[in-house]
Amino acid sequence: MILIVVKFPVRPERAEEWSALSADYARAVNAEDGSLFFEWSRSVDDPDTYVCVEGFRDADAGAAHVGTQAFKDFVERAPDIVAAQPQIIYVDAPDVSGWGPMGEIQPR
Repeated sequence: MILIVVKFPVRPERAEEWSALSADYARAVNAEDGSLFFEWSRSVDDPDTYVCVEGFRDADAGAAHVGTQAFKDFVERAPDIVAAQPQIIYVDAPDVSGWGPMGEIQPR
């Protein structure tokens, strides 16, 4: 699995535009064949920072993702909305296939 986490600092005055763009992009990515998950969250420390967590089946699925029109459209529009260059963590975890249960916490 390819695991990617990206922090996007967004210009506060463009937050509504970001919300629409990121929602459309998430729908498109989640529909891709090799996508395992794609989610957006808002930072609790900085409400102008959004965090993307995405997983792809393997490197080939990640490469296919970068070739999609949705990715091209996103990277074309995002520079006008972000306040600074996004920061990324990219991990190739070949023995991982997705989410698993957390052992330390269960509902009471």
